Amino acid sequence: MELTQGWSSVVPPGVAERYELRETRNAAAVLAATSREEFAEICAVLADFDLTTADLVEAGGNESRLAARLNAAFRARGWREGRVDTVVTSRLQVQPWAPAGEAGVTVRESEVVNEGYKVDNVKGRVALDVEWNAKDGNLDRDIGAYRALYDAGLIDGAVLLTRTHDDLRELARELTRAAGGSADEVRSRLSTSTTTHLGKLESRMTRGDAGGCPLLAVAISRRCWVPADGERARPEPPAPLMLTDGLLP
Repeated sequence: MELTQGWSSVVPPGVAERYELRETRNAAAVLAATSREEFAEICAVLADFDLTTADLVEAGGNESRLAARLNAAFRARGWREGRVDTVVTSRLQVQPWAPAGEAGVTVRESEVVNEGYKVDNVKGRVALDVEWNAKDGNLDRDIGAYRALYDAGLIDGAVLLTRTHDDLRELARELTRAAGGSADEVRSRLSTSTTTHLGKLESRMTRGDAGGCPLLAVAISRRCWVPADGERARPEPPAPLMLTDGLLP
């Protein structure tokens, strides 16, 4: 499946400059048109978010704290956790046979309930998950939930927040080294190959795992890092993208 560029006409430049964006089926443009308020809130959360040195250097639990920070920002705007459950009812209708004096249909039913996976954030007709540095199997779970919700007509599209890989790994190692970390600590920063990042997500998008559901991937990059006092300044962002009309305020 080809990636599209619908995000370039609706994502504010300040957000597009800091994050890496990928999408299928013009997801950003679809959400901006069908869920304008929710899309504006997503852009606002992204604009307000800063990646800190602690997010990259502190060992143990820093991933969950970063995700919790983002999820709290969505909760404050009315987004709530959701879950996709499937209920399948099978009905057998046995028809009467008049010569035997039978009348009326005999009905037997059975019901199977499959409890689905949770979605971090749902509001209106948009679903959104934060996968900063989790096991990459979470991506299959998330995308499967989006596809089920979309096929059931419950959402118009989904957003998956993750991270880039090489640039953040390099930055994390630089910061760990500057903080006096050992050689092993430096090497261990964001080094696991089985955790979520944009490369893992993009491959699932291009092979069509989301089906017909428009999916927007937003990856936290090195350009989101804001240094603390005494640290070197944030690298200069790239030149602004040339975007078309229609940007959200």
